[in-house]
Amino acid sequence: MKSKHLNTAVAAALALALPASAAFALQGQGATITTQETEVAIDTAAAISGAYKTDPGHAYITFTYDHQGYSRPYLRWRTWTGDLNWNAASPEKSSITVSIEAASIDSGVDRFDDHLKSADFFDVEKHPTITFKSKKLDRTGANTGIITGDLTIKGVTKPVALNVTINRAADDDFAKAHKLGFSARGTVKRSDFGVDKYAPFVSDTVELIIETEFVKPRAEN
Repeated sequence: MKSKHLNTAVAAALALALPASAAFALQGQGATITTQETEVAIDTAAAISGAYKTDPGHAYITFTYDHQGYSRPYLRWRTWTGDLNWNAASPEKSSITVSIEAASIDSGVDRFDDHLKSADFFDVEKHPTITFKSKKLDRTGANTGIITGDLTIKGVTKPVALNVTINRAADDDFAKAHKLGFSARGTVKRSDFGVDKYAPFVSDTVELIIETEFVKPRAEN
């Protein structure tokens, strides 16, 4: 069968189905996502180098885990920001920092949220912020790579690797900004950060699912 290229929407769906397979990198002035569907080239030149910030209306950090074998709940943080220093010519030289408001944890169940904020889990009064700071990016393909950085939760810092995919880069007329869209996947162990209440009765391994858009306003004339 002839290999074709996957459009952005299908790529995002595939990344959700295969949480450990997504990743990020770029090649020259354009990159493609190769599978067995339609062909779409990513115009990476539209994402000029510089400082980008997360678009708060399109930024999601979700995580899931096994609950005693009965279900896999999905939770998220409602409030977080990311700062991307983008190097269009050499994407592997780009860097990112993320700051999450720990108390913005959202399970959809108020009582559970209160428990998660307590000392049993995130202890948000003593540790109000969760941070991630990238250290390096290893390219694995035309639009994929592995970003490694330091994750800090409850004052404990551990290295974490994320598989990342760039979904789209554009000079967006609607947003009046340059935009970059990414998907990222990874796993962490709660016990590494002292958030291991009820482990292993409730899974120690947590899967991270990140979907985010970064914007850089156009320079004013």
